[in-house]
Amino acid sequence: MALGTELHDPSISRHAKDGVIKLYGAGGPHTAFKKVAEVWQKQTGNKVEIIAGPEKTWSHKAQADADIIWGTSEQSMTAFLETYQSFSSDQVDPIYVRPAIIAVKKGNPKKIASFEDLLKDGVKIVVTEGAGVSNTSGTGVWEDVAGRTGKLEEVRAFRKNIVAFAHGSGASFKAFKAKDADAWITWPNWPVTHPDALDAVDLSADRKIWRDVNVALAPDADTNAKAFLDYLVTEEAQKVMNTEGWVR
Repeated sequence: MALGTELHDPSISRHAKDGVIKLYGAGGPHTAFKKVAEVWQKQTGNKVEIIAGPEKTWSHKAQADADIIWGTSEQSMTAFLETYQSFSSDQVDPIYVRPAIIAVKKGNPKKIASFEDLLKDGVKIVVTEGAGVSNTSGTGVWEDVAGRTGKLEEVRAFRKNIVAFAHGSGASFKAFKAKDADAWITWPNWPVTHPDALDAVDLSADRKIWRDVNVALAPDADTNAKAFLDYLVTEEAQKVMNTEGWVR
């Protein structure tokens, strides 16, 4: 049985119209969303709560009162819809995209400059992988990057250097530090929000993988929830989102 199905609890009653716009989703976009929400709250006086982290920590609450859920990839949102059954696929709207990057230690001591550097002997890599038990945007991204040019030997060499398959980006960051890793295939927001620990190395165009962040609005959402989603893609909000690598 899929994790989302296991988390679904049909006994939970909905009470979304509580005067607070509540967004739920995995960590990553939440830091930029919070910055946008702070501006919008000052402008409108409407309250917004951004609840993020591993799905199991907020799932039951979201089933009860989520106005909006976000997915950190399309495959992630598809899994969410199995659990949050007050939302449907035709309500999902992709609103931003961002590219996979290589996160390295602050100062880049291994002088990693490209994907090819990750194939060298002795390079320790962390990847994010749901492994069928966790809903994460990172699922399959390392394989997409490594296999992008259709060279099996590159996938093999890359895989040989993986020291941790972590279930989620937060777990990957912990593994990166615990394993004293040299590189982590992740998203631009992580080096931006952890500048004391990470630097970013861009992947070349022939390696770059893009995934979106998408949102779904509940049919019974608070009255102002749609207005917040509309603001989230305005030029003003885009400037904030761009600071953490999100583009339209």
